[in-house]
Amino acid sequence: MNQNKLFQRTRIRLALWYAIVMGLILTVCGFGLYITVSHAHEVALDRELEFIAKTLHNNLELKLKQPGKLEPVIKQFLPNVCLVESGCTQEQSSSQRHILNAIHQGYYVRLFDKPGNLIAIAGSYPEKISSALNTKLWQTIKDNQGNFYHQMSLSLHTRDNRDWGYIQVGRNIADINDYMDAVKLSLVVGLPMAMMMVAVASWWLAGLAMRPIYQSYRQIQQFTADAAHELRTPLAASQATVESALLTPDLDTGEIWDILRTIKRQNQRLTSLVADLLMLSRFDRQSIPMGRELCCLNDIVSDLVEEFAAMAISAQVKLTSAIRVDEEVNVVGDSEQLYRLMANLIVNAIQYTPAGGKVTVILDCSDHYASIQVEDTGIGIPQTEISRIFDRFYRVNSDRSRHTGGSGLGLAIAQAIVQSHQGSLNVQSEFGKGSTFTIKLPVN
Repeated sequence: MNQNKLFQRTRIRLALWYAIVMGLILTVCGFGLYITVSHAHEVALDRELEFIAKTLHNNLELKLKQPGKLEPVIKQFLPNVCLVESGCTQEQSSSQRHILNAIHQGYYVRLFDKPGNLIAIAGSYPEKISSALNTKLWQTIKDNQGNFYHQMSLSLHTRDNRDWGYIQVGRNIADINDYMDAVKLSLVVGLPMAMMMVAVASWWLAGLAMRPIYQSYRQIQQFTADAAHELRTPLAASQATVESALLTPDLDTGEIWDILRTIKRQNQRLTSLVADLLMLSRFDRQSIPMGRELCCLNDIVSDLVEEFAAMAISAQVKLTSAIRVDEEVNVVGDSEQLYRLMANLIVNAIQYTPAGGKVTVILDCSDHYASIQVEDTGIGIPQTEISRIFDRFYRVNSDRSRHTGGSGLGLAIAQAIVQSHQGSLNVQSEFGKGSTFTIKLPVN
């Protein structure tokens, strides 16, 4: 229960960190998007405004003769221009077209003389803005109603290059501000919604991230329970034997020797189990030094078949070998580990093959790989169990394994040895008909 709470708290923390990091990333991206869009509109506005201002500026300078005086010919390309001194109003004729309203209805023009007096206006002139001259090239001004305008100021000269005054071209930027407000509102509303989705996704991702950790923890729990069970069995047997001996004071020499042999067997089982566990632990830490020597697989197969012949005869199983190569097959590795690898497979095959069955060890070589197959006609492995047979302490038939003295570590050790030699170990089996374990090792 405590472990479940620990994993739950860890998942919550992980999800929170995911959400915080993604929230920061989304916030920065949203702010960057707003800045980028705003800058793009500012650049586009400045380019458009500059184009109109310079077009008007160049056309006007060709027509101006006297400083501070507008020539009547100017009305040819600014039909609605009006002089301030005449008290003009901004009543625009729908039939009049000029460069300003042809591009955008919000543009206006102001003409100042050299001392800075407003002389004339044209276009969609805002009446609420100040008429004071500001000769700064780019300006963003605000009228008394809170409307913003962006304008450009250029100096004007007569045709004979005398200073005439200034021209200001500007436009109302309410549409741009409205658009940017809409972008800002979208980000303000969208970011919390995105954060909610990120929170849900973070919880799901945290679960995915925790799943292998939880599975590993469960495997460690199972491994600990299995190891404790395997260690407890011989210890309990030894304890029972000793207690039985203590309750029987009048033991003859033969009985004492029987008790000692029983205790020795249990101690040997304990020693073997602990040694296997230590070997697997060193394989996990990759701390087992592997001897680098040339190993002849022909000799190892022949020696093992000869060594386990007596065991096979005792189990009424026929053990044979088939070497399908005419020359020696050599691999670089640790001969003792390779010996242990094949021995585990052969012993398993003999133990799980009923009387009258057959076990065959086949050595072959192809495509720069040596192949050792251990075939048996034993009880086989159900397809649902094949993926688990290399797990530690796992037994397809636990009762038979314990009867034969197996600890459930043989195949796990075999796989670890194969992996340390950059090889592979596979199994094909049909329940009730037998199994074939195939080792592949790179040849020298």
